[in-house]
Amino acid sequence: MSSSIIYYMNSTSIQPSLTFVLALSRLHVIMSRKGFLSLGYSDFVILHYLAHAPEEKMRRIDLADRVGLTASGITRMLLPMEKIGLVERETHPTDARVSFVVLAKGGKRLYAESLESVELMAENITEGISVKELRLLEAVLRNAGDRL
Repeated sequence: MSSSIIYYMNSTSIQPSLTFVLALSRLHVIMSRKGFLSLGYSDFVILHYLAHAPEEKMRRIDLADRVGLTASGITRMLLPMEKIGLVERETHPTDARVSFVVLAKGGKRLYAESLESVELMAENITEGISVKELRLLEAVLRNAGDRL
């Protein structure tokens, strides 16, 4: 880390809450730059939520909310994933206004192949942090997201 970043992060004129959010943002950007096979981190996150959803499908709006995107933002992300067979679109049987995102066979395979790499990255990032501390940090971040 460069000395200017360290100075900025340790500056007494900057609120600790802001330095925390900036550090979190930096971590997210770095993770997003990483590639996992032919899968980006944001794509991995979408596949992860679908892989753990009941019947491996979610309403688009629920997926958008889980990922932290708008409805149009998730649609833009899903289009290329649909084209290459990672996810599929499914309409609601009784309400045409509702559509589901379903984890496709190709998405299941790529998620499974990428999972080990992402888990290794997570272990490297959190090395030296206890499970108790990780659970506390997770709760802090979830609560912060719920307030926005």
